[in-house]
Amino acid sequence: MSNELRGVLTALSTPFNQDETLDVATLRRIVDRSIDAGVDGVVAAGSTGEVGALSSEERLLLITTVIDQANGRVPVIANTGATSTAEAIRLSQAAEKAGADVLMLITPYYEPLSLEETVTYIKDVARSVTIPVMLYNIPAVTGVNLDPATVRALAEEVDNIKYIKDSSANWEQALQLIHHHSDVIGTFIGWDVYLYSALAEGAAGVMAGTANVVPNEIVAVSRLVAEGDLTGARALWNDLYPVIDALLSVPFIPAVKAGLSLQGLPAGAPRRPTADLNAEDLARVEQALSALKQTVG
Repeated sequence: MSNELRGVLTALSTPFNQDETLDVATLRRIVDRSIDAGVDGVVAAGSTGEVGALSSEERLLLITTVIDQANGRVPVIANTGATSTAEAIRLSQAAEKAGADVLMLITPYYEPLSLEETVTYIKDVARSVTIPVMLYNIPAVTGVNLDPATVRALAEEVDNIKYIKDSSANWEQALQLIHHHSDVIGTFIGWDVYLYSALAEGAAGVMAGTANVVPNEIVAVSRLVAEGDLTGARALWNDLYPVIDALLSVPFIPAVKAGLSLQGLPAGAPRRPTADLNAEDLARVEQALSALKQTVG
């Protein structure tokens, strides 16, 4: 198993102009915001990045822009999963050619597949490239759960399957991946409220959409855990949790964009039909961020 990818990965928000075209200039600033905070990698075209609302051409523009802006400072993980095997292969090969460090494969989500069909899709796409592949398990969206035994079998059979982002929100499953299968695959937890627990349990890392909004604090928690200071990490997490909870307790994609705007980096509105936060939800996010600022300075 490769040990290259560890720590905090920001699932980048995708900024749009008023006409809903990709705001490349702001995207570059969002990339820099996370890298300057010390994250260990950035993720282009993930769920937080509204991947389902992007065309294939927009996804490639997004991925190539993030690669260019990162400029080798941190690894770039590109989500190249698609609703067909052929399209996922085309996107994966294009992202590899553009310089992505890792490919992330969400499984088809329009028509839920059987586990056998999903496994075949993963093998076909992973074998079409040479760079490391991260499985993306989000059964609430795809309708298929990649259970730990299946994940292990895939990692053992396909050499470049190195990581999994587990967004199953199943803590028991996450613990099994971390404690029983880390010899063959690195586990990144993609459910932000599990951030501290995942790091303390020994996960390879976390992939967090909330890292767009509070990257410094999330990185600090990760570093304290890595240094063995669980007391310090827990104290900071106690301060940070209300913000994570607020962002996840309202519609998440617009919450992240609202959080960026409140931090001085407007990222535009979500792509329709997703709407901006209503006044009540926005106030909740703003209050949580204000309280965090007063606590940690």
